[in-house]
Amino acid sequence: MIEEEIMMTMKSALITGAASGIGKACAERMAQEGYGVVVADVNLPAAEELAAKLAAEGLSAIAVHMDVADEQEVEAGFDKMMETYGSCDLVMSNAGVQIVHPFEEYPFADWRKMMAIHADGAFLVSRAAYRRMKASGKGGRIVFTGSVQSFVGSKLKEPYNFAKHGVAGLAKAIAREGAEYGIYTYTICPSFIKTPLVEKQIPEQAASLGITEEEVVKNIMLRDTVDGVFTTVEDVANTLVFLSKDQGALTGQSLRLTHGWAMM
Repeated sequence: MIEEEIMMTMKSALITGAASGIGKACAERMAQEGYGVVVADVNLPAAEELAAKLAAEGLSAIAVHMDVADEQEVEAGFDKMMETYGSCDLVMSNAGVQIVHPFEEYPFADWRKMMAIHADGAFLVSRAAYRRMKASGKGGRIVFTGSVQSFVGSKLKEPYNFAKHGVAGLAKAIAREGAEYGIYTYTICPSFIKTPLVEKQIPEQAASLGITEEEVVKNIMLRDTVDGVFTTVEDVANTLVFLSKDQGALTGQSLRLTHGWAMM
């Protein structure tokens, strides 16, 4: 167990959607890098399980319940971060969901849910981070999880495309405004990763498009990569570590981890 006095001197990282998938890999990696990690997730038992696992490994982590579309929960989670670690050094706005429908059948309720989590969530989390980084006088790093669909369009995913394009734009705007305070922003944009979020999409897309699950993987998810390979959660975690260093030259940029898909 790490002593409270030591925790207050550590750099800290808050990651949303950190109980599984990309967020979990990034939380584990930042803890290994010596950060005190706030595992923020709507699934509190899973977040607590990860925090306990990291603590058992001699690392520092706490779990908080955070619905990123709830302003009070977001602010409370950041208050807990400051209370525990005394700083807000790195924040990853990562929480997300996927709901697929043919466009003409897309329910407005599902559109609004997607916007609440992806767009409102990115705003609320980054604003909470920005406030604390600016007030500290030390700045910090705000990293968004974008997607290859921050640049390209995909069938059945209009709200996801809309939101992920917007996240990349939000990072650019914050980079402009935050520069004088030492606040740097980045968007990590992976292609498909075999997380629970993506695994769920495979049968859904197969049913909607009338094709097999194998065809979804080969002809949709990996079709535009140059090597037919999925990006991995480790690819994203490695990139986050890189961005946690002094990477001011990259502020506002979207980093494409796409195996050649949507090359600039």
